[in-house]
Amino acid sequence: MNVPPMTESAIDPVADWHRILETRDIAALASLLHDDAVFLSPVVHTPQRGKRLVMAYLGAAAEVLGNPSFRYVREIIGARDAMLEFETELDGVSVNGIDLIRWDDAGRIVEFKVMVRPLKAIQAVHAKMGERLAAMSAQGREGDGRDERI
Repeated sequence: MNVPPMTESAIDPVADWHRILETRDIAALASLLHDDAVFLSPVVHTPQRGKRLVMAYLGAAAEVLGNPSFRYVREIIGARDAMLEFETELDGVSVNGIDLIRWDDAGRIVEFKVMVRPLKAIQAVHAKMGERLAAMSAQGREGDGRDERI
C-alpha cells in the first residue's frame, strides 16, 4: 500500500496522545478518535468497537497504568501508524508493553492495540482493568453496553 507522508500542517496523533496522557484529559480523546475506532486489548478476546468504548478502555488503561513509573521507552512512527513501547510498574510487577496505533488521513485514530508482557504483568493488568471497568460500569460510564467484560 502506497501511503503519502503526512505534511507539517497535518494532525499529529502521537503528539496528541502524549498530551492527553500528560494532562490526563481523557475527554480530549473524543476529537482524536474516529467514530468507528477499534480497541484491541491484551486481556479481552473481542475487539471493542466505537468511540465510546475505545474512550472507556483507554481511559481505564490510563488510570491503571499511568502511575508515576509509566514511561515510553521507544517509538517507531510511520505515515499512518506508530509503535510506542512502554514500561511501568503495577503493584510491584514490572510491566512492558506496546501500543500499536493506526490513524486515518485526517489523523483520527482508527485502531489502538495494546500488547503486554510478561504473563505476570498481563495478570496484574487484567485484575486492575477489571476492577476499573467494573467501577465505570457501576457509574454508567462504560459506553453502549456492548463491551465484553474481562
